[in-house]
Amino acid sequence: MWKPLMSLADLFYPRLCLGCSRNLHRHENHLCWQCLHRLPRTRYHQQVDNPLERLFWGRTQVKAATSFLFFTKNGITQHLLHQLKYSGQQEVGMRLGELVGRELQNEARFSSADALIPVPLHPKKLQMRGYNQSALLAYGMSRAMHIPVAEKWLLRQSFTESQTRKGRYERWENVSEAFVCAQGSSLMNKTILLVDDVLTTGATLEACARPLQQAGASVLIATLACSLR
Repeated sequence: MWKPLMSLADLFYPRLCLGCSRNLHRHENHLCWQCLHRLPRTRYHQQVDNPLERLFWGRTQVKAATSFLFFTKNGITQHLLHQLKYSGQQEVGMRLGELVGRELQNEARFSSADALIPVPLHPKKLQMRGYNQSALLAYGMSRAMHIPVAEKWLLRQSFTESQTRKGRYERWENVSEAFVCAQGSSLMNKTILLVDDVLTTGATLEACARPLQQAGASVLIATLACSLR
């Protein structure tokens, strides 16, 4: 009875791959196996002093940093991010977060974190979008890594303009004082894994790291994608 019902449901409400829009098989989850295997992974989590870690040299002390995927214009990573951020496909955030978490769960530099903190949205932006895409990634990572998400420990205190079309200095200036630690959060001697969707210049993550470090925490960084300039 179950299989015919599933087939009927697939006929009227087809499950499509978020990467290529082909019909998914029953054992596939959001991405078909072809798209899953052609994801442009960076493998930076396996490299000490990788390009992302060097990006923060002289700016802020980051114990380790990685991105799961390379971002290229019109590539599969951009398509997945668009589905996540602008098309309401929240489930892709959880799924991709799980993939990131599985990649990091056996890497001592990242699996030793005490908590995952997603880059917060301002309440106004959160109300407009309805969800925080970085939080979805963090909760997906939490499933794989068994590390709690501390979503309320870091707050965004100012509503800033989009970073998309800004240069490096403009991005830093736009968010330099945007984040604060929540009152009462105990961060002394904690290791925090900051989670975001895309790393371009690192300005937002640098601004997030500063108040966490001032509160006594060490900082790691993991993003879904990177697009270095």
